[in-house]
Amino acid sequence: MIRAARSHRLGEAFAALLLFAAPAQAAPPYRVVPGLFVAARPDDLGLKPAPGTQSFTIFRPRAGAPHYANGVVLMPFKGKLYAQWQASARDEDAPDTFVAYSRSRDGEHWSAPQTLVPSGRIMHSSGGWWTDGKILVAYDNAWPGGFDHHQGGYAEYRSSTDGVHWSKARRVMGADGKPVDGVIEQDPHALPDGRIITAFHRQPGLIVAPYYTDDPTGIAGWTKGLMQNLPHNGAMSRELEPSWFRRRDGAVVMVFRDQDSSFRQLAAASADRGATWTTPVVTDMPDSRAKQSAGNLPDGTAFLVNEPSGTKRRVPLVVTLSRDGGLFDKAFLLRGGADLQTLRFPGKYKNTGYDYPKSVLWKGWLYVGYATNKEDVQLTRVPVKSLRD
Repeated sequence: MIRAARSHRLGEAFAALLLFAAPAQAAPPYRVVPGLFVAARPDDLGLKPAPGTQSFTIFRPRAGAPHYANGVVLMPFKGKLYAQWQASARDEDAPDTFVAYSRSRDGEHWSAPQTLVPSGRIMHSSGGWWTDGKILVAYDNAWPGGFDHHQGGYAEYRSSTDGVHWSKARRVMGADGKPVDGVIEQDPHALPDGRIITAFHRQPGLIVAPYYTDDPTGIAGWTKGLMQNLPHNGAMSRELEPSWFRRRDGAVVMVFRDQDSSFRQLAAASADRGATWTTPVVTDMPDSRAKQSAGNLPDGTAFLVNEPSGTKRRVPLVVTLSRDGGLFDKAFLLRGGADLQTLRFPGKYKNTGYDYPKSVLWKGWLYVGYATNKEDVQLTRVPVKSLRD
């Protein structure tokens, strides 16, 4: 057993060496088949929905209710689907921002929103979810200096066994026994062996770094992965707001928003379960310079959810698929320009489009949560069978 474990570690080290031995301008960890998206058709990019695609509204703004919403994240827990998002009366990054949540038994009908983290002296934004099946962990990001990208913030969490009663807020802890000084990305998910991988945007500022933990609750043991960031100016890294999927060969591929406005996804790869990563490179996956989501279907098929417009326009919302995680060659429309509702309430940084999608699998469906026009909290779900077929 000792010899087998030593051999496994040597194999991981050798695989990591192969990744990092590549030249500085290494080939991207994945490719997109040419012609998959038709730029001349900006409302749908020439794509159609997969059979059975459905969309539902979790919360619709109205007079007297919050007019701003963003950062929608979904998570199944004990037979219900939970949605978390941040909201404010009118504007993005406003002092009155709070974190709300709702839940549903069927993904169609949703409870009235409840406050998870109220507004107060310290500003908070949504941080997403994690669960080991026994407890539901609700992360949020605290910003002591307001939503100041130069100072940054930190992650905290509340836990619940019933999705109704919540613990007091506590800091998310690193493997060194100290709090992690960074805001958590809303998209943690696990390798088949249970290791959880996500990213934190570290202080001072927002400098992204992959992190992993073997704590099944996701509240402690977080370890920073080794990755060299691309050159950047100021307190914000060029790579931001990542998600990740597994390739068929076992490598983990993390995809990032490119703050340098290439309007393409950035990507890095790890062959040792998130411990070390290649330097991110520009891929040929179009993007709208926004949050995206990624993952794997039950059969291992990799998926990317984003708005592959190649411009600032966050339309259409698309899921793109790859059987091996190396070549993405199939795509389906989730929401397009034809069914985009009008922006009803003005506000700071509000534009029309589908903002910051995050995805999860539940009961045979791929669910994608997002904010439409940064005011409607919505989801689109697709039968996994339709994507697989």
